[in-house]
Amino acid sequence: MNIQVIASINEARSDDLQHKTVIVIDVLRATSTILTALAGGCRTLVPVETVSQAKSLQGPGTLLGGERSCKKIPGFDFGNSPLEYTPEAVSGKTLIMTTTNGTRAIHKARKADHVLIGAFLNAGACARKAASLDQEIVLVCSGAQDVFSLEDGLCAGLLVRELLRLSGCDPDTPAAAQSVGDFGLAMLHAYRQVQDCLPETLVSCAGGRRLTKLGFRHDVTYCSQIDVLSLAPVVRAGKLEPEHASALL
Repeated sequence: MNIQVIASINEARSDDLQHKTVIVIDVLRATSTILTALAGGCRTLVPVETVSQAKSLQGPGTLLGGERSCKKIPGFDFGNSPLEYTPEAVSGKTLIMTTTNGTRAIHKARKADHVLIGAFLNAGACARKAASLDQEIVLVCSGAQDVFSLEDGLCAGLLVRELLRLSGCDPDTPAAAQSVGDFGLAMLHAYRQVQDCLPETLVSCAGGRRLTKLGFRHDVTYCSQIDVLSLAPVVRAGKLEPEHASALL
């Protein structure tokens, strides 16, 4: 199994993702929020790049969600806090979402054969789905402002570990290092170093500090949970649907 980890949107090139399976990661908070909304019964979620695109798609029974600079967009129904997307709020609804980084990364991956949504919340399910597609796998860390974010890299490290195990490869062998490359290997080792104190690590990283300052510390703690959601949604025709989503919270 060949696995590549890309550090940020800025380093990803759409043409290089063709004929591959891409997992988009934006732990704080877009992919965590997308997963939570789908697990809560959202019927369809449409990720878009711009605010104007989101507004143009709004119609009866459609909700708008998203942020710019971590803050809710004026006139939108929701921001980007996963805790807003309760079953009572989103069940049976169509949701149009735009975020600063995560939905951009999803669109940048559009030439891939398969685009999956990954986070700590669904790491195991996401890895199993990606492995079942039997292609080269690229993990795209969304980052923030086109630069690397630690939380996305740590999630990539967890996904690398799970993918290697699913392929029958011991993560500690030279074969594993050859399969994932230097950056992927670095993220695997970084995750191992902090796996027992993950919530504290996410609170202390730049993204976690920013959200905590804005009053969203509970979001950071929520997003640090591992394998509490059993869904692995795939983008199809620009949309995401639950696909047997279930919450274990």
